[in-house]
Amino acid sequence: MTETKAATITIDDKTYDLADLTEAARAHVANIQFVDAQIQQLNNEWAVCDTARMAYEAAFKRELAKT
Repeated sequence: MTETKAATITIDDKTYDLADLTEAARAHVANIQFVDAQIQQLNNEWAVCDTARMAYEAAFKRELAKT
């Protein structure tokens, strides 16, 4: 037997059951989830760029040490 968990969202420490929300409220939830995903993507890109910058800086310092 499989248990199904109702889809919920938590905002300001309050959990809402999506099935109980109006269609407009569910649309807002979808927008929040989309924006959250975009923020996560940008944070991931930031981390990649930050790592690359540190590597370029280290390579620059090594190059300077040769002269």
